[in-house]
Amino acid sequence: MKNIPIIISLISFMALTLSNNSIAHASDTESSKGHEVLSVLTTDAGKAVTQFHQAIQAGNKKEARSFLADNVIIYEGGRVERSADEYANHHMLADMKYLANIDIEILEHEVKVLGSIAYSTSRTKLTGNVKGKKINSEGMESMILQKIEGKWKIVHIHWSH
Repeated sequence: MKNIPIIISLISFMALTLSNNSIAHASDTESSKGHEVLSVLTTDAGKAVTQFHQAIQAGNKKEARSFLADNVIIYEGGRVERSADEYANHHMLADMKYLANIDIEILEHEVKVLGSIAYSTSRTKLTGNVKGKKINSEGMESMILQKIEGKWKIVHIHWSH
């Protein structure tokens, strides 16, 4: 609970940064792609986000769970899950089944590290077929990570499609 003011400040900072980034990147998306990929791959926080995504897409529940803080808060589809165990034993399995049939193209992905806190923002293009329904949509994701006992853990996720 002592980190709530830090997280609220970080979210406010993210909102300002994202609004400025959307203006700055509106006309130069092609030239910015290399920088965004590089920022993700060169930070340990970015690597944690990427490895979490890979574990979810591969259906590796144990590996995916290892990147989540025990008290992670996940917002998705108007619902909230308030712990890693709640997500792992509930919606994670549905996400894994869904993503097994989806191709994901990363449109943008950026990770910023601010001491022991980091945030990740991304946009993706999702295509495929799920239960006979054609999928062709864009998704957005924001994550907040915290360095806990020397490891980057995801403390908040917000997904929207």
